[in-house]
Amino acid sequence: MTHQTLLLGQTLHFDGNPLTGDWRDTVRIDSAGGVLIENGRIAATGPADRLRAAHGAAEVVDYGRDLICPGFIDAHAHHPQTAMIASWGKRLIDWLNTYTFPEEERFADADYAATIAERYLDLTRAAGTTTMCSFATIHPASVDAFFAAAAVRDQCVVTGKTCMDRNAPEDLRDTAQSAYDDSKALLERWHGTGRAHYAITPRFSPTSTPEQLDALGALWDEHPECLMQTHLSEQPDEVAWVRGLYPDARDYLDTYEAHGLIGARALYGHTIHLEPREIARLSEVGAAVVHCPTSNAFIGSGQFNLGRLRDAGVRMGLATDTGGGSSFSMLRTMAAAYEAAQHHGVALHAAQLMWLATAGSADALHLGHEIGTVRAGYAADLTVLDLKSTPAIAQRANRSNDVWEDVFATIMMGDDRAVRDTWIAGKR
Repeated sequence: MTHQTLLLGQTLHFDGNPLTGDWRDTVRIDSAGGVLIENGRIAATGPADRLRAAHGAAEVVDYGRDLICPGFIDAHAHHPQTAMIASWGKRLIDWLNTYTFPEEERFADADYAATIAERYLDLTRAAGTTTMCSFATIHPASVDAFFAAAAVRDQCVVTGKTCMDRNAPEDLRDTAQSAYDDSKALLERWHGTGRAHYAITPRFSPTSTPEQLDALGALWDEHPECLMQTHLSEQPDEVAWVRGLYPDARDYLDTYEAHGLIGARALYGHTIHLEPREIARLSEVGAAVVHCPTSNAFIGSGQFNLGRLRDAGVRMGLATDTGGGSSFSMLRTMAAAYEAAQHHGVALHAAQLMWLATAGSADALHLGHEIGTVRAGYAADLTVLDLKSTPAIAQRANRSNDVWEDVFATIMMGDDRAVRDTWIAGKR
């Protein structure tokens, strides 16, 4: 007989995008709900009493007033920067040269790459993150190590070899041809194997020649089923640098568009300092932008204008941008997203923040049919939140008028102590 596990507790459900209308029409919390897990997937959801009656042989895990929600999805991260997260005091270009590139050079050692991949997946799992889209390093072994570590956990992840052939240390430069060859070999080895998804990954326009961008655009044209991830308009001095490197480009986005690196399966991290043409074009092609609020604040990049991009119909996900971001926690990231939106006159509701960190990011990664929602048929990737995890949060929750006040307090003040359990492919 197939083993079944029945999780009981308050259960978060999405029926649409709460950013595009009244959140009450698309998000609800079942105060006495349940989730039935079987063979790594969600077999059923509904009222706890009904599920108990229908599945009496199931193993029951009763979470009481804890919140069962989709596993958090980090749509833009750099797992190789795990060991040097929270490094002091640099803006983007200095920070890359001082901290990031020296650390990434260490990934020439396959054993070190494997150690960091395991460490990163442990740290993010403890924070309730079940899926992430990460940049690896230039070394193919860094991709192999990450996918292999995730496969042991039956974990849905996205990554790709980071490609750079200029404006980087010699040990971290490839060529247009080797970027194409390595990326092709890796995606043919990993994409669609188990729960692995490959993303073609030019770091950003300043570290790729037009020839390399052409080669990666050609590879993406050959494998349109893959994602393409990169960075776009993170800091004003970066934008100026790109303008100098690509004087014929209409704008920063055009440096990708001219080489075939734009489309519905494209992911652009940061996207703070966009021109009107860029916003219109991103919306037109259905590309996704990824909001990285802790990183934007930590490196002094600026404040992402969520309302402007939302109103233009641009798809978006949410991300830690580890290690430019200063936390592995998507709770902390949601709190930072709330604070950033306030600078632009938008007060995001807890339901909208939770959607961004789960279903919204899943949609950005084109995995919304598989993860990001508590629904029958979906992977049983779940995060269970203790809504009274610390004395400070508990005393606030004791004054709440409804559960959404509890959720908001946990978003704003919570950390890994709020994560009661993380379930990946139906395993706790």
